[in-house]
Amino acid sequence: RETQTKFSQARIQHVEKFLGLFCDTLASITRKNARLRDKGDLLSKYIMEYAGAEKANVTTQNSLVKFAENFSAIQDYRQAEINRLEAKVVRPLASYGDVCKHMKSIVKSSTVSHNKELKQKQQLEKLRQKAPGDRHQIAESELQRASKDAVHYSQALEGEMAKFEKEKIVDLKTVLADFVSVEMAFHARALEFYAKCAENVASIDEHVDLEVKRPSEMLFSNKIK
Repeated sequence: RETQTKFSQARIQHVEKFLGLFCDTLASITRKNARLRDKGDLLSKYIMEYAGAEKANVTTQNSLVKFAENFSAIQDYRQAEINRLEAKVVRPLASYGDVCKHMKSIVKSSTVSHNKELKQKQQLEKLRQKAPGDRHQIAESELQRASKDAVHYSQALEGEMAKFEKEKIVDLKTVLADFVSVEMAFHARALEFYAKCAENVASIDEHVDLEVKRPSEMLFSNKIK
């Protein structure tokens, strides 16, 4: 039973440590995506403002407006990515803090019952050597009760550990699959809109824009006529 307890403690500590690290790291990735979304929104805003004031260059203005709209759409998809990461990845991993805490309490109960059984055995051995019969019988009865409790908690621990190990594997598999799925979905949509942004940039025609006369040039031309 002592070996079972130590093994269970080691397994729980291992899971608690690494799933905690997974959770912290993925939560950090999610927060960085949120900051990236904010900066993306800001860039879209500035490009749109610039385009609004770019009256002299028609193709530049039109292309930048569309670029800003498409780039802003990427940030909307990034927000959806963030929401899904929080719901499907970070929260399930964070819940393992409570799961491991619960498992530790089960191990503790098993340890307490095992220690109580050992203590009763030691007391019984002492009484066998020097105590009268009645006290000897009482000690044996208490030992039987302690042994029964120890067996009960040991079996409970074994069952809970089997359940814990299985759920841990299933949950880790699900979380990582969801993480990859969320990232693939975002990047697929983002790639689509980045392609549109590239088309928007390519549609800027500096030759056409430079051919459009500024108001001062048009005024000068009219005076010559």
